[in-house]
Amino acid sequence: MNYDLVIIGSGPAGLAAAIYAARAELNFVVIEKTGVSGGQVLLTYEVNNYPGFKNISGYDLATALRDHAESLGSTFLTGEVSSLTRERDKTFHITCEDGTEYVSRSVIACTGAGHRKLGIPGEEEFAGAGVSYCATCDGAFFKNKTVAVIGGGDTAFEDALYLSRLCEKVYIVHRRSLFRATGSLVSLARRAQNIEFLTDMVPKEICGTDGLVSSLTLKNVRTGAESSIDVSGVFVAIGMTPNSELFSQITECNKEGFIITSSDCSTQMPGLYAAGDVRTKDLRQIVTAVADGAVAVSSLVKYLSD
Repeated sequence: MNYDLVIIGSGPAGLAAAIYAARAELNFVVIEKTGVSGGQVLLTYEVNNYPGFKNISGYDLATALRDHAESLGSTFLTGEVSSLTRERDKTFHITCEDGTEYVSRSVIACTGAGHRKLGIPGEEEFAGAGVSYCATCDGAFFKNKTVAVIGGGDTAFEDALYLSRLCEKVYIVHRRSLFRATGSLVSLARRAQNIEFLTDMVPKEICGTDGLVSSLTLKNVRTGAESSIDVSGVFVAIGMTPNSELFSQITECNKEGFIITSSDCSTQMPGLYAAGDVRTKDLRQIVTAVADGAVAVSSLVKYLSD
């Protein structure tokens, strides 16, 4: 079937794009790999920086966005896109792993980003046995235990604050003395009695006993001295790796793999747009992902008209 637009991914950017595409009366479809909308938002215990909501769970916010899109007639399909090409007639051919093919005049990449890994000994070995990339998913397993959170951004501090409600003690391990996290989050963490900061430190090895994490080896970046802390869990929050491999063959990405876009979310490939965490941008938040979805649709409507 031929479409005006295919939206690949249904995190906040994809859901907002669907809302605006429906309002523009485009013939479009949303393809979601897992069949469940929300992306990383689903892993967020509490959202308190989305305008209009003082506090809302990530799940509830994602559900509200999808309900809104569906109420306007948006169609959601489940499938993992395996290839994307642009043909001589200027249409995009989108093929899923099950062989289903879609033809569209435009595409918005809303595939988001995945968790970046430490790449140290023990990380793979103890994945799921003390090493986690999602505090809200796995925090309950560490109730009344000691854990470490690796990172210095908003996600790391949000994870640490969430875990501080469950765990006996939480270490925040960061390679610098200054944090990238929002000041309010840092202040909250400093006021928490069971959160301790280990700055100018990097993790060197995750160690375990009887198949479970038992300690974390650290190195001081200033002195080179190594030390060890006893922990039952290590939560990794050091950033994201964009899910851009599908698009890197037909448009330019930066050295980190994020799709390069203009301010209107257009890429170097005419008809291809990128929105949300997968594209180059200074701020990756739910509110900016939603804005991207709206901007991308507005831009591609003009492209389709031309």
